Amino acid sequence: MLSEDPFNSNDRTSAASSSTAAPSLVPHTDVNVVPVAGGTTEIGFGGGAFIGITRSVEGVQPYIWNLEAVGIATFKYDDKLMVPFQDAYAKLTIPRLFGKAPFRLELRPSYTWETTIKYYGLGNASPYGEANGVDPKQFQYERLHPSMDAVVRWPIRDHIGAKVGILYTYNRLDVAPNSSLGQDIQSTNANVRKLLNLDTSHSTIQFKYGLQIDTRDSEVSSHSGMFHEAQIKLSPGGHGEFPYRYGQANVNMRFFGTIAKRWLTVAVRAVGDVLVGDPPFYELARYDDTYAVGGPNGVRGVPVQRYYGKIKAFGNFEVRSELIHFRLMHKEMMLGPIAFIDAGRVWADTAYRPELDGKGIGIHYGAGGGLRFQSGDAFVIRADVGWSPEAVAGYFGAGQNF
Repeated sequence: MLSEDPFNSNDRTSAASSSTAAPSLVPHTDVNVVPVAGGTTEIGFGGGAFIGITRSVEGVQPYIWNLEAVGIATFKYDDKLMVPFQDAYAKLTIPRLFGKAPFRLELRPSYTWETTIKYYGLGNASPYGEANGVDPKQFQYERLHPSMDAVVRWPIRDHIGAKVGILYTYNRLDVAPNSSLGQDIQSTNANVRKLLNLDTSHSTIQFKYGLQIDTRDSEVSSHSGMFHEAQIKLSPGGHGEFPYRYGQANVNMRFFGTIAKRWLTVAVRAVGDVLVGDPPFYELARYDDTYAVGGPNGVRGVPVQRYYGKIKAFGNFEVRSELIHFRLMHKEMMLGPIAFIDAGRVWADTAYRPELDGKGIGIHYGAGGGLRFQSGDAFVIRADVGWSPEAVAGYFGAGQNF
């Protein structure tokens, strides 16, 4: 009865298991420990480690529980040695929270300290000052944000699930008065001042509600099917330690198709995100706790944190290959190159702001390629290089981009 993934009865591994004789329900633990040396050209390069621990039983999909932990710090020399980025998180996933009951629990404590976050201005038409030879420090601010995220998912019917969650984040910001952000906070434009309402030390709490459709053959590295999510986040602040009262809605649609017996996979994603109310300004560059038009998880090649706006839309197109398969230390390994094209746009506000967004189509895009290394069924490392008309950037991380 437990051979199938409770969220996707078409899981290809489950199907393979069900076609054989009765499985041996002997638990085993798969451990991956990988030292990493990476980062991006924008925040510097450094090192850390990825640890993945998966507790499995043959015939029970996808696993009993999975724990992954990542810690990384990057270093960059600019007149002096800096540590632009520190990030550490642990994520515990239990697909069957109460044994056979199909409740999936995900717990993710994290700690992130970014000392060189970029701000070039609000809206889709904000100028890229670094291209004009201005000191890069002019466009930087600092943010410390430890958080705790808890989500419970459950299936409504085959391939369709729901989720509820809560996310608490403490935020501390440091903004130089003569920086681009510091100057915009004092702007003569009332709309800009309202969008950049700043509290340098505060907390946010978000209540999350969502629906998902999942027909993927694998949640780790998909070859066929689709995975769509619609989500609403409500932050009931407005006073005291929680000064921001706002809502967020986003849709994330992913499609996967296979060419030539899994040697080539086409992956497509489309994302839309809208903020309403009075969100903290740093959320204007983000969706679902990561960056949108710019950076490793959004439009690659475009500088990270490049565009800020209440409305964001972007898409990704990837062709992934699985050229080399081999066994190492009793594990199945895979190495293959990918190619991608990304594009997106932002709107500064939910109202029409042509002075911030411009009047044209305003699409920003990037293209490039990379490598994927997969160990077993639950571990993927990615390395990408992206080009855009504004910059060239390299990225390194765990898991597929989407």
